Amino acid sequence: MGGLAKGLQVIRAFTRDHSALTLSEVAAIARMPAATARRCLLTLEELGYVTRRGRQFLLRPKVLELGAAYLESMDIEHLTKTHLEELARVTGDSAALSVLDGNDIVYVARTSVRTLMRLEAHVGSRFPAHVTSMGRVLLAGVAPERLETYFRTQQFVALTDSTVTDPRRIRQLIEECRKAGYSAVEDELAYGVVAVAVPVLDQYGRVVASLNSSSHSRRITKVKIVRERLAMLKQASRQISAELARVPGLSLSALV
Repeated sequence: MGGLAKGLQVIRAFTRDHSALTLSEVAAIARMPAATARRCLLTLEELGYVTRRGRQFLLRPKVLELGAAYLESMDIEHLTKTHLEELARVTGDSAALSVLDGNDIVYVARTSVRTLMRLEAHVGSRFPAHVTSMGRVLLAGVAPERLETYFRTQQFVALTDSTVTDPRRIRQLIEECRKAGYSAVEDELAYGVVAVAVPVLDQYGRVVASLNSSSHSRRITKVKIVRERLAMLKQASRQISAELARVPGLSLSALV
């Protein structure tokens, strides 16, 4: 199955900032020999997942089927659409659901009635966990061994002047989140982005996802967003958690 793993590495080499890549660029990003990257790209091209434009390779829409299979298997849209849309309608902002994938959070559902000036996320967007409210909520819910692995492997890079990068302080914030049951951030992921997040639990009370409400700091402060939106977020989380618990076969590994 090594070939499958290499093919997935090649697919993940493409991002929003690197949507068109040459063979050598794919090989460098995927950390594999150029000959191996070429075989993967040719196979993916034959299967319809990749196309070419001159010397550059690009993903084709067919790759969306891979993510769609995950979302459809969990029926995420059905389980969250109403709750996220209601949060967005009441707040006039954005609401999102994310899961932890490696050291990043990945958006699996999102609704917005307002476009943020500096950042616009979408289903499939990935962000470092330590700079986001949802990421800290998710890290607060993992086992101690998993958290130690996270701190051992994560590079705490500052995305703004407000990003917390001191591992000791991040540990403290995660612990505070675990005790309080929520996390709030402002200007850490991007300037102007303020958000508050709460955990979503499975039927065993384990954190499997995180739900947030976000806005622009020109409209609302971190203190105010917590005061005004935390209660409604917790209510929506309880409703989503109850619905997730009724999904046959849903377990922690299915979402994380």
